[in-house]
Amino acid sequence: MSVRVKICGLTEPRTLAAAVAAGAAYVGLVFFPKSPRHLEPDAARALAIGVPPGVAKVALVVDPDDAALERILRAVPIDMVQLHGAESPARVREIRARFGLPVMKAVGVAEAADLAAIASYEAVADQILVDARAPKGAALPGGNGLSFDWRLIAGRQWQKPWMLAGGLTPANVAEAIRLTGARQVDVSSGVESAPGVKDPARIAAFIAAVQTAG
Repeated sequence: MSVRVKICGLTEPRTLAAAVAAGAAYVGLVFFPKSPRHLEPDAARALAIGVPPGVAKVALVVDPDDAALERILRAVPIDMVQLHGAESPARVREIRARFGLPVMKAVGVAEAADLAAIASYEAVADQILVDARAPKGAALPGGNGLSFDWRLIAGRQWQKPWMLAGGLTPANVAEAIRLTGARQVDVSSGVESAPGVKDPARIAAFIAAVQTAG
């Protein structure tokens, strides 16, 4: 089975097209005003309607209230919601039930003790995103270009599908897959030429590196 790739934080038609052409299984659209990758719903809709069938459109949100989610989902044809804040398991369950979409919950990891949270989220989410924990006081909960010690999850098995994120680049993603056994990987800053600016050549190189590892 090949490793599936999510390119997150896409903001332009040309880079979204590059991600799809290179073989991305997921494309991520960010709805978080503090992020350089933030999109308003109308701009996100213009991107999302060009995504071909079979490529999942993921909305990344951070501690959203119901009104914010309704505004996004009313405007944008989204296939999955990615919760990247401090949402509790109860809130994950509530969002999944209310909006009827699969939910991916990000869990930040910096040390072995952080892995315990995954079990409680597995019970309520459809997928888990195992990401590098943001530094204390960081403006962004993800997309910081930081990785964690992948040996912490080497050989780990979880009940739900999971995706590896955090500091992945075309140069290190094959090693990350080898060490962790990940069957899905997520990248944002690692394929950018500047914060929020995706590079089609780096996207292609990243997916090519994944394909050699998978």
